[in-house]
Amino acid sequence: MRILELKGISKSFGGLKAVEDFSLDMKEGEILGLIGPNGAGKTTVFNCIAGVYPPTSGEIYFKGENITHQKPWTLCRKGLARTFQIVKPFSSRTVLYNVTVGAFATTDKRVEAEGKALELLRRLHIDDLKDVRAGNLTIAHRKRLEIARALATEPKLLLLDEVMAGLRPTEVDEMVKIIQELRENGMTIFVIEHIMRAIMALSDRVAVLHFGTKIAEGTPKEIASDERVIKAYLGEEYGTA
Repeated sequence: MRILELKGISKSFGGLKAVEDFSLDMKEGEILGLIGPNGAGKTTVFNCIAGVYPPTSGEIYFKGENITHQKPWTLCRKGLARTFQIVKPFSSRTVLYNVTVGAFATTDKRVEAEGKALELLRRLHIDDLKDVRAGNLTIAHRKRLEIARALATEPKLLLLDEVMAGLRPTEVDEMVKIIQELRENGMTIFVIEHIMRAIMALSDRVAVLHFGTKIAEGTPKEIASDERVIKAYLGEEYGTA
């Protein structure tokens, strides 16, 4: 079953066309990667899906429903959550508090919200940091906190925007494992990432944006050997590796 469909999405900011005629669909339980150079329009696509702003043209369907002009809080209640490139937790509050806030999207009972938050912290292996102020976390732990906060809303579709940026190689490997475990537990995941070994290991399919236009879509193997993608983004060294 299709969980997400983008039909001819375009987004302009004044005279700048950030995304043009972008179409895509996702099946339930899939991990789909979105790659491309900085400024290609990847986060703009996520912002349109998540309701941060509506597309200039085109339509977005989530679980068969047209959600093109719906607001982020409405979409969150329907099962769509996302993380952000720049992690901005409530820095002066604890890790547990930050995730509990997310859990209030599905319950108004504090005990239930905190219980859900604690379980998510265990799943992401940061429950030992529950009483630490979020502002004191390392980048790696902030990234996990961001995912836990999104998961607390009980999404059916999770949009991950560069959750591995700034991580060391071992931390990248740990994050790949976490994302794979989420999929094994039934989560559908749409991920933007620049770390190629991670995105290629994770994704069932990969779409490539260049100057706001989709130039390729296929399996990781197909994308890695696509001449247009190599020239636009991966580079000749990747193509011959």
